[in-house]
Amino acid sequence: PQVKAFVTQDIPLYHNLEMKHLPGADPELVLLSHRYEELERIPLSDMTREDINQLLLELGFYRKETPDALVPEEFQFAPARPLPTLLTSQAPAADSKAPPEHDEGEHLDL
Repeated sequence: PQVKAFVTQDIPLYHNLEMKHLPGADPELVLLSHRYEELERIPLSDMTREDINQLLLELGFYRKETPDALVPEEFQFAPARPLPTLLTSQAPAADSKAPPEHDEGEHLDL
């Protein structure tokens, strides 16, 4: 009942969040990159409606006041996160023109 209330009442308030109904499947949040590549699956069955809302806010989803409210420009791509900042030990020398390197498995999209 908690997840159903979230689906029917809360999902319409979130920007860049959509519901796909899969008959018989346990409810889960599937996080995708901007290229629609799957990044992570989070089971929702044991979570309360409040827990799910808190999780979405922590992940950076923008919650509107009403379903048809405008989304501020700075949240248009939410929950995408900016590129991670490099640690001092990884930063290239000031005179270096080489771009920073990233691990192949590192997700820069979310």
